[in-house]
Amino acid sequence: MSSNIAEGFERNTDKEFIYFLYIAKASAGEVRSQLYLALDLNYISKNEFDDLFMNISDISKLLSGFIKYLTDSQKS
Repeated sequence: MSSNIAEGFERNTDKEFIYFLYIAKASAGEVRSQLYLALDLNYISKNEFDDLFMNISDISKLLSGFIKYLTDSQKS
């Protein structure tokens, strides 16, 4: 996710940056999916799952807010 954000930041426009933020947000969804798999395979405990799931969900929400902010600022 951080690499997608960094790559988007280096682009020339907010439109491109937003595109890469959406890719980073999709990666957060992939992480959530991998957490379920790790839990099912007993690689992590339920407590670890809960903590990590909450963290990645918070990151996803922050990305959504940032995307909305940038999108709204383009309309002005």
